[in-house]
Amino acid sequence: MSPVETRYLPRGDERLALRVHPAGGGRTAVLLPAMGVPAAYYDAFAARLTDGGLDVVVADLRGTGASTPQPTRASRYGYSELVDDVAAVLSALRAEAPLLIGHSLGGHAAALHLALGGSGAGLALVASGTPWNRFYPGRYGVGLRAVTPVITGLSAGLGYWPGHRLGFGGRQSTGVMRDWAYVVRTGDFPPLAGVDVDARLADVKVPVYAASVEGDRLTPPVTLDHFVAKFAGTTVERHHYTAAESGAPMNHFRWTRAATPLADRLLAFERTL
Repeated sequence: MSPVETRYLPRGDERLALRVHPAGGGRTAVLLPAMGVPAAYYDAFAARLTDGGLDVVVADLRGTGASTPQPTRASRYGYSELVDDVAAVLSALRAEAPLLIGHSLGGHAAALHLALGGSGAGLALVASGTPWNRFYPGRYGVGLRAVTPVITGLSAGLGYWPGHRLGFGGRQSTGVMRDWAYVVRTGDFPPLAGVDVDARLADVKVPVYAASVEGDRLTPPVTLDHFVAKFAGTTVERHHYTAAESGAPMNHFRWTRAATPLADRLLAFERTL
């Protein structure tokens, strides 16, 4: 197996960083991370996939990890630009219909890429859901409803979201937090360039694999159920990844450290595409 390599994809005056895990098997998966999570965090998980013969490219989302720009008051990008970045990555790789894997926010970007007519052989969603505030009971739901306007208000005031200091989401542009908050309030995605992307999700034809994760309080299973219900025009393989299966306690992030059984499932899914 070749060593992991970081490549850079120019985007105007900025760049996207691609962490490439080659397997040499001629099959490719593109993994899009969660909000604020750098590509290197997925190294162990990517290694399990490359062991199965799948080349894996993990793309730092715009402004995260080695990708630029760092969000500042000048940053206005949101979901629309993240979706554009997905298309740019696939075009640069020249991979023939790769499997798209999305974790949390990365799942949103991958799904909306497909909704807007983007390429891909299949979609795998892991710990990704529509975090509609009505799906969170008790104090957690009350807290989410209370904190969401604080997040958008603070982001607007500062010109960016300082999540790297506050323990949620990393440093993000105001636009990303605005669009994320829209999903929290409504359970739907915001229109992108005037397009009702929720309606377009129903037209996606590629197969979908969707795994919720035991211990995940950020995207509990009901949020993933709601997300995949939007894919009315294709087949959905639904799975709940448990600690008993993984052999270790998990949450929204730690599943990547105990992911060999999940990687095996994704490899089996990819071979059906």
